[in-house]
Amino acid sequence: MTEHDLLEIVEIEETCGLSPWGWDSYHRELSSGAKAIMLVAEIENAERALAEGRRTAGFIVSRVIADELHINNIAVRPAFQKMGIGAKLLNAALAEGVSHGSVSSFLEVRASNRAAQKLYQRCGFRVVGRRKDYYHEPLEDALIMSLVLKS
Repeated sequence: MTEHDLLEIVEIEETCGLSPWGWDSYHRELSSGAKAIMLVAEIENAERALAEGRRTAGFIVSRVIADELHINNIAVRPAFQKMGIGAKLLNAALAEGVSHGSVSSFLEVRASNRAAQKLYQRCGFRVVGRRKDYYHEPLEDALIMSLVLKS
């Protein structure tokens, strides 16, 4: 991910209904150094990208903290969902986390977001806890999911 991707990242964030970070937060994270793992999935078909007027299909934002990889945000444009892009982004971030010394990964997901939970479960994550009223607009619990990367 580069600074040039951020306008599309914010657009995807808004389209997918993520808790808003906004341009400034993504830029700050991007500028924060090597512990941030921020990836984009680009639209491979040049014709489709041109027709869409966009080049980014999805993104993931994660960060290595001590020996854990925290997945902060992941989203795929609705037109590109159910194509395996989310799993590819997640697996790429997990591999990058391992290369930076992560032995486990964790994330929070809305309790009602069954599609995301299924993706995370397919990638090996398991529910390990719950954070009451973690999300706002609307107020909702978060499920904490974790994955052991290496032992």
